Amino acid sequence: MISKFRYIAIFLVSLIGIASLRAQEINCTVTINSDQIEGSNKQVYETLKSAIEEYMNQNRWTNMTFAEQEKIECSMMLVVKAVADNMYSCEMTLQSRRPVYGTTYTTPLLNFVDRNFNFTYQEFDRIEYQQNQFTTNLTAMLAYYCYLIIGHDMDSYQRLGGTPFFEQCENIVNACQSASMESSEQKGWLAFDSNRNRYALINNLLDEAFKKYRNYYYEYHRLGLDEMSGNVTNGRARIAEGISVLKEAYRARPATYVINTFLDAKADELVDIFKKGTDKEKKEVYDLLVDIDPTRQGTYDRMNEN
Repeated sequence: MISKFRYIAIFLVSLIGIASLRAQEINCTVTINSDQIEGSNKQVYETLKSAIEEYMNQNRWTNMTFAEQEKIECSMMLVVKAVADNMYSCEMTLQSRRPVYGTTYTTPLLNFVDRNFNFTYQEFDRIEYQQNQFTTNLTAMLAYYCYLIIGHDMDSYQRLGGTPFFEQCENIVNACQSASMESSEQKGWLAFDSNRNRYALINNLLDEAFKKYRNYYYEYHRLGLDEMSGNVTNGRARIAEGISVLKEAYRARPATYVINTFLDAKADELVDIFKKGTDKEKKEVYDLLVDIDPTRQGTYDRMNEN
Protein backbone atom coordinates (compact mmCIF):
# COMPACT_ATOMS: atom_id res chain seq x y z
CA MET A 1 0.00 0.00 0.00
CA ILE A 2 1.31 3.44 -0.82
CA SER A 3 1.83 5.78 2.11
CA LYS A 4 -0.02 9.02 2.71
CA PHE A 5 3.31 10.81 2.64
CA ARG A 6 3.61 10.35 -1.09
CA TYR A 7 0.22 11.89 -1.78
CA ILE A 8 1.23 14.86 0.38
CA ALA A 9 4.62 15.15 -1.31
CA ILE A 10 3.10 15.11 -4.78
CA PHE A 11 0.59 17.77 -3.77
CA LEU A 12 3.25 20.01 -2.25
CA VAL A 13 5.58 19.79 -5.20
CA SER A 14 2.84 21.23 -7.40
CA LEU A 15 2.64 24.26 -5.13
CA ILE A 16 6.15 25.07 -3.96
CA GLY A 17 8.51 22.36 -5.15
CA ILE A 18 10.84 20.40 -2.92
CA ALA A 19 14.45 21.41 -3.23
CA SER A 20 16.10 19.63 -0.35
CA LEU A 21 16.36 15.93 0.49
CA ARG A 22 16.11 13.65 -2.51
CA ALA A 23 16.18 9.94 -3.11
CA GLN A 24 16.18 7.74 -6.16
CA GLU A 25 12.70 7.30 -7.61
CA ILE A 26 12.95 4.20 -9.78
CA ASN A 27 13.48 0.51 -9.09
CA CYS A 28 14.05 -1.03 -12.52
CA THR A 29 14.96 -4.62 -13.30
CA VAL A 30 16.75 -5.08 -16.64
CA THR A 31 17.00 -8.26 -18.70
CA ILE A 32 18.88 -8.66 -21.98
CA ASN A 33 18.11 -11.43 -24.44
CA SER A 34 21.01 -12.02 -26.84
CA ASP A 35 19.89 -15.42 -28.17
CA GLN A 36 19.79 -14.11 -31.75
CA ILE A 37 23.49 -13.19 -31.62
CA GLU A 38 25.69 -16.25 -32.12
CA GLY A 39 29.30 -16.59 -31.05
CA SER A 40 29.46 -13.25 -29.23
CA ASN A 41 30.96 -12.34 -25.89
CA LYS A 42 28.01 -12.97 -23.57
CA GLN A 43 29.72 -11.23 -20.67
CA VAL A 44 29.24 -7.87 -22.38
CA TYR A 45 25.48 -8.23 -21.91
CA GLU A 46 25.85 -8.78 -18.18
CA THR A 47 28.04 -5.68 -18.00
CA LEU A 48 25.52 -3.69 -20.02
CA LYS A 49 22.61 -4.91 -17.88
CA SER A 50 24.37 -3.83 -14.67
CA ALA A 51 25.31 -0.46 -16.16
CA ILE A 52 21.72 0.28 -17.26
CA GLU A 53 20.27 -0.73 -13.89
CA GLU A 54 22.78 1.44 -12.05
CA TYR A 55 22.07 4.38 -14.34
CA MET A 56 18.29 4.19 -13.95
CA ASN A 57 18.18 3.27 -10.26
CA GLN A 58 21.01 5.37 -8.82
CA ASN A 59 20.45 8.67 -10.59
CA ARG A 60 18.10 11.20 -9.02
CA TRP A 61 15.56 12.29 -11.58
CA THR A 62 13.39 14.64 -9.50
CA ASN A 63 13.63 16.84 -6.42
CA MET A 64 11.05 14.79 -4.54
CA THR A 65 11.67 12.41 -1.68
CA PHE A 66 10.64 8.79 -2.21
CA ALA A 67 10.70 6.25 0.60
CA GLU A 68 12.14 2.87 -0.36
CA GLN A 69 8.69 1.26 -0.59
CA GLU A 70 7.44 4.14 -2.75
CA LYS A 71 9.92 3.74 -5.59
CA ILE A 72 8.32 3.17 -8.97
CA GLU A 73 8.58 -0.49 -9.91
CA CYS A 74 9.41 -1.14 -13.55
CA SER A 75 11.16 -3.57 -15.85
CA MET A 76 13.05 -3.23 -19.10
CA MET A 77 13.78 -6.06 -21.51
CA LEU A 78 16.17 -5.65 -24.43
CA VAL A 79 16.11 -8.17 -27.27
CA VAL A 80 19.33 -7.78 -29.25
CA LYS A 81 18.64 -8.19 -32.96
CA ALA A 82 22.07 -7.39 -34.39
CA VAL A 83 25.51 -6.18 -33.36
CA ALA A 84 28.06 -4.68 -35.75
CA ASP A 85 31.05 -2.45 -34.95
CA ASN A 86 29.74 -1.79 -31.43
CA MET A 87 26.35 -0.76 -32.80
CA TYR A 88 23.52 -2.61 -31.05
CA SER A 89 20.14 -2.88 -32.75
CA CYS A 90 17.53 -3.85 -30.18
CA GLU A 91 13.84 -4.04 -29.43
CA MET A 92 13.01 -2.77 -25.96
CA THR A 93 9.93 -3.50 -23.87
CA LEU A 94 9.27 -1.22 -20.91
CA GLN A 95 6.71 -1.91 -18.21
CA SER A 96 5.91 0.15 -15.13
CA ARG A 97 3.25 -0.18 -12.47
CA ARG A 98 1.98 1.33 -9.26
CA PRO A 99 0.06 -0.02 -6.27
CA VAL A 100 -3.68 0.47 -5.96
CA TYR A 101 -4.61 2.04 -2.66
CA GLY A 102 -5.95 -0.33 -0.02
CA THR A 103 -5.09 -3.50 -1.97
CA THR A 104 -2.17 -5.76 -2.85
CA TYR A 105 -2.91 -5.22 -6.55
CA THR A 106 -0.51 -3.29 -8.81
CA THR A 107 -1.90 -1.62 -11.92
CA PRO A 108 0.16 -1.38 -15.12
CA LEU A 109 0.96 2.18 -16.20
CA LEU A 110 3.19 1.46 -19.18
CA ASN A 111 3.59 -1.54 -21.46
CA PHE A 112 5.62 0.10 -24.18
CA VAL A 113 7.63 -1.41 -27.05
CA ASP A 114 10.42 0.55 -28.75
CA ARG A 115 11.44 -1.28 -31.92
CA ASN A 116 14.32 1.12 -32.65
CA PHE A 117 16.32 0.98 -29.45
CA ASN A 118 19.67 1.35 -31.21
CA PHE A 119 22.91 2.55 -29.65
CA THR A 120 26.69 2.40 -29.74
CA TYR A 121 28.33 0.68 -26.78
CA GLN A 122 31.66 -0.84 -25.83
CA GLU A 123 32.00 -2.97 -22.73
CA PHE A 124 32.73 -0.90 -19.62
CA ASP A 125 31.68 2.37 -21.28
CA ARG A 126 30.45 4.71 -18.58
CA ILE A 127 26.77 5.53 -18.87
CA GLU A 128 26.39 9.00 -17.44
CA TYR A 129 23.57 11.48 -17.83
CA GLN A 130 24.24 15.20 -18.02
CA GLN A 131 21.06 17.24 -17.96
CA ASN A 132 20.55 19.49 -20.99
CA GLN A 133 23.56 17.99 -22.72
CA PHE A 134 23.61 15.14 -25.24
CA THR A 135 26.27 12.53 -24.50
CA THR A 136 25.26 9.26 -26.19
CA ASN A 137 22.08 7.87 -27.66
CA LEU A 138 21.90 5.17 -25.00
CA THR A 139 22.01 7.67 -22.14
CA ALA A 140 19.45 9.87 -23.90
CA MET A 141 17.00 7.01 -24.45
CA LEU A 142 17.33 5.78 -20.88
CA ALA A 143 16.81 9.28 -19.48
CA TYR A 144 13.79 9.76 -21.75
CA TYR A 145 12.21 6.56 -20.44
CA CYS A 146 12.99 7.39 -16.81
CA TYR A 147 11.13 10.68 -17.16
CA LEU A 148 8.34 8.94 -19.08
CA ILE A 149 7.93 6.42 -16.24
CA ILE A 150 7.87 9.15 -13.61
CA GLY A 151 5.51 11.31 -15.65
CA HIS A 152 2.93 8.53 -15.97
CA ASP A 153 3.24 7.72 -12.28
CA MET A 154 2.66 11.37 -11.32
CA ASP A 155 -0.25 11.75 -13.75
CA SER A 156 -1.93 8.82 -11.99
CA TYR A 157 -1.82 10.63 -8.62
CA GLN A 158 -2.39 14.27 -9.55
CA ARG A 159 -4.13 15.96 -12.47
CA LEU A 160 -1.45 16.72 -15.06
CA GLY A 161 1.15 16.00 -12.39
CA GLY A 162 3.48 14.46 -14.95
CA THR A 163 3.88 17.61 -17.04
CA PRO A 164 7.34 18.66 -15.74
CA PHE A 165 8.67 15.18 -16.47
CA PHE A 166 7.10 14.97 -19.92
CA GLU A 167 8.70 18.35 -20.62
CA GLN A 168 12.05 16.80 -19.75
CA CYS A 169 11.28 14.08 -22.31
CA GLU A 170 10.57 16.82 -24.86
CA ASN A 171 13.89 18.49 -24.06
CA ILE A 172 15.68 15.20 -24.69
CA VAL A 173 13.85 14.72 -27.98
CA ASN A 174 14.85 18.21 -29.11
CA ALA A 175 18.48 17.63 -28.14
CA CYS A 176 18.61 14.31 -29.98
CA GLN A 177 17.07 15.74 -33.14
CA SER A 178 20.01 18.12 -33.49
CA ALA A 179 22.73 15.76 -32.18
CA SER A 180 25.29 14.04 -34.34
CA MET A 181 24.61 10.29 -34.34
CA GLU A 182 24.41 7.29 -36.62
CA SER A 183 21.35 7.11 -38.86
CA SER A 184 20.07 3.99 -37.10
CA GLU A 185 20.26 5.86 -33.78
CA GLN A 186 18.18 8.73 -35.14
CA LYS A 187 15.19 6.43 -35.53
CA GLY A 188 12.64 7.17 -32.86
CA TRP A 189 13.57 10.81 -32.38
CA LEU A 190 12.46 12.27 -35.68
CA ALA A 191 9.08 13.89 -36.27
CA PHE A 192 8.22 12.34 -39.61
CA ASP A 193 9.78 8.89 -39.74
CA SER A 194 6.89 7.35 -37.76
CA ASN A 195 3.71 8.29 -35.92
CA ARG A 196 4.54 5.63 -33.30
CA ASN A 197 7.87 6.65 -31.87
CA ARG A 198 9.40 8.55 -28.94
CA TYR A 199 8.78 11.90 -30.60
CA ALA A 200 5.13 11.11 -31.38
CA LEU A 201 4.34 9.89 -27.87
CA ILE A 202 5.69 12.91 -26.03
CA ASN A 203 4.16 15.23 -28.62
CA ASN A 204 0.75 13.68 -27.84
CA LEU A 205 1.22 13.87 -24.08
CA LEU A 206 2.03 17.59 -24.15
CA ASP A 207 -0.57 18.50 -26.77
CA GLU A 208 -3.40 20.63 -25.37
CA ALA A 209 -5.77 18.53 -27.45
CA PHE A 210 -5.11 15.55 -25.17
CA LYS A 211 -5.50 17.30 -21.82
CA LYS A 212 -8.91 15.65 -21.38
CA TYR A 213 -7.28 12.26 -21.86
CA ARG A 214 -4.66 13.02 -19.22
CA ASN A 215 -7.34 14.20 -16.81
CA TYR A 216 -9.13 10.92 -17.40
CA TYR A 217 -5.86 9.06 -16.74
CA TYR A 218 -5.86 10.63 -13.27
CA GLU A 219 -9.56 9.89 -12.70
CA TYR A 220 -9.10 6.28 -13.85
CA HIS A 221 -6.46 5.70 -11.18
CA ARG A 222 -7.28 7.96 -8.22
CA LEU A 223 -11.06 8.20 -8.50
CA GLY A 224 -11.58 4.78 -10.04
CA LEU A 225 -9.06 2.12 -9.05
CA ASP A 226 -7.99 3.68 -5.75
CA GLU A 227 -11.63 3.95 -4.69
CA MET A 228 -12.51 0.37 -5.52
CA SER A 229 -11.16 -1.03 -2.27
CA GLY A 230 -13.90 0.94 -0.50
CA ASN A 231 -16.66 0.69 -3.09
CA VAL A 232 -16.13 -1.42 -6.20
CA THR A 233 -19.36 -0.29 -7.85
CA ASN A 234 -18.58 3.42 -7.53
CA GLY A 235 -15.00 3.01 -8.68
CA ARG A 236 -16.01 1.01 -11.73
CA ALA A 237 -18.75 3.51 -12.57
CA ARG A 238 -16.23 6.35 -12.44
CA ILE A 239 -13.96 4.55 -14.91
CA ALA A 240 -16.92 3.85 -17.23
CA GLU A 241 -18.19 7.41 -16.97
CA GLY A 242 -15.11 8.98 -18.50
CA ILE A 243 -13.94 6.31 -20.92
CA SER A 244 -15.62 8.00 -23.89
CA VAL A 245 -12.67 10.43 -23.89
CA LEU A 246 -10.64 7.66 -25.53
CA LYS A 247 -13.07 7.55 -28.44
CA GLU A 248 -13.13 11.35 -28.72
CA ALA A 249 -9.34 11.44 -29.02
CA TYR A 250 -9.33 8.56 -31.48
CA ARG A 251 -11.98 10.16 -33.66
CA ALA A 252 -10.18 13.49 -33.68
CA ARG A 253 -6.86 11.91 -34.62
CA PRO A 254 -7.05 8.24 -35.62
CA ALA A 255 -3.25 7.88 -35.56
CA THR A 256 -3.02 9.01 -31.94
CA TYR A 257 -0.19 7.06 -30.33
CA VAL A 258 -0.99 7.91 -26.73
CA ILE A 259 -4.34 6.11 -26.87
CA ASN A 260 -2.63 3.02 -28.23
CA THR A 261 -0.11 3.08 -25.39
CA PHE A 262 -2.92 3.40 -22.84
CA LEU A 263 -4.69 0.34 -24.23
CA ASP A 264 -1.42 -1.59 -24.51
CA ALA A 265 -1.17 -1.23 -20.74
CA LYS A 266 -4.84 -1.38 -19.77
CA ALA A 267 -6.68 -3.78 -22.15
CA ASP A 268 -6.57 -6.81 -19.86
CA GLU A 269 -7.29 -4.72 -16.78
CA LEU A 270 -10.36 -3.17 -18.39
CA VAL A 271 -11.67 -6.64 -19.20
CA ASP A 272 -11.20 -7.73 -15.59
CA ILE A 273 -12.93 -4.60 -14.29
CA PHE A 274 -15.99 -4.71 -16.53
CA LYS A 275 -16.64 -8.42 -16.80
CA LYS A 276 -18.17 -7.93 -13.33
CA GLY A 277 -19.98 -4.73 -14.31
CA THR A 278 -23.61 -4.09 -15.09
CA ASP A 279 -24.93 -5.14 -18.48
CA LYS A 280 -25.12 -1.46 -19.47
CA GLU A 281 -21.52 -0.73 -18.44
CA LYS A 282 -20.27 -3.88 -20.10
CA LYS A 283 -21.98 -3.17 -23.43
CA GLU A 284 -20.97 0.48 -23.59
CA VAL A 285 -17.34 -0.18 -22.69
CA TYR A 286 -17.07 -3.24 -24.94
CA ASP A 287 -18.54 -1.45 -27.96
CA LEU A 288 -16.24 1.54 -27.47
CA LEU A 289 -13.08 -0.54 -27.08
CA VAL A 290 -13.79 -2.76 -30.08
CA ASP A 291 -14.51 0.34 -32.16
CA ILE A 292 -11.21 2.09 -31.39
CA ASP A 293 -9.04 -1.01 -30.88
CA PRO A 294 -10.39 -3.76 -33.17
CA THR A 295 -7.13 -5.72 -33.27
CA ARG A 296 -7.73 -6.70 -29.64
CA GLN A 297 -11.36 -7.76 -30.04
CA GLY A 298 -10.50 -11.27 -28.86
CA THR A 299 -9.26 -9.80 -25.58
CA TYR A 300 -12.37 -7.64 -25.15
CA ASP A 301 -14.64 -10.62 -25.95
CA ARG A 302 -13.62 -12.07 -22.58
CA MET A 303 -15.60 -9.24 -20.99
CA ASN A 304 -18.81 -11.02 -22.01
CA GLU A 305 -17.84 -14.47 -20.77
CA ASN A 306 -19.85 -15.82 -17.84
